[in-house]
Amino acid sequence: MNPQLEQIRDQQKASWDKFSPGWKKWDHLIMEFLQPMGNEIVNALDLKETDIVLDIASGTGEPGLSIAQKLKNGKVTLTDLSEDMLKVALENANQKGINNIETLVCDVSELPFPDNSFDAVSCRFGYMFFPDMELATKEIFRVLKPGGRLAIAVWNVPEKNFWVTAIGGTINRNMQLQPPAPEAPGMFRCAKSGYMEDLFNKVGLKNTFEKEVLGKLNCGNADTYWNMMTDVAAPFVSALSKADDEMKDKIKSEVFQIMKEKYHEENIIIDASATVIYGKK
Repeated sequence: MNPQLEQIRDQQKASWDKFSPGWKKWDHLIMEFLQPMGNEIVNALDLKETDIVLDIASGTGEPGLSIAQKLKNGKVTLTDLSEDMLKVALENANQKGINNIETLVCDVSELPFPDNSFDAVSCRFGYMFFPDMELATKEIFRVLKPGGRLAIAVWNVPEKNFWVTAIGGTINRNMQLQPPAPEAPGMFRCAKSGYMEDLFNKVGLKNTFEKEVLGKLNCGNADTYWNMMTDVAAPFVSALSKADDEMKDKIKSEVFQIMKEKYHEENIIIDASATVIYGKK
């Protein structure tokens, strides 16, 4: 990996470690929100009880832990850049009595496994942050057994993900931030229809398909939404850290007003849209 990509990776590792307490704090709400996407990944992988599975960018453990519960004599390796996130995943596994897992800190672009090691690979909402997605996909292809399956989830277009744009758009509008380059790591980097399927085909994966999956962020009220997003969303926290108190208050007030206008009541349930992409070696 070239030095520029290594720098991005190291920055991401530091960021995920820093925000791991927030992810632990909001784990129940976030995992409930992301469950439909995890369920679709599990369905697409068509798991067998003896499968050996690799879960990449595992974070606090899903969908790797759900996969492990389906494997009578199989095993899941949970991997992530962040050791602190994997500590939360291990806590969650212990609480649920799941013991057919192991955790490993590693980089998807340099997977420390032999060729043809895994029956299936899952990755929920990690792909769009990989410094080099083609290199990562080649590595995943390498460690998959012949006939092995890969299923991932990425976020759909901004217009279908108000839970991101409500705060993100308000920050950008007020602070006039320079948008990231289309190829740079970011939430909507993989949103274009067919983009990930083309990448899968390019590295040799077959029988590819993509499917839209809908979710709902049931945050209840604007306070919960704001607090959660500013506890877990590194890009927004980074942007807000550059604002003075007056600007922060203005942004927060506008986000609360947007929520009030759109939802009217203290029952904020925000629609979300993702895409699950599948391929077979």
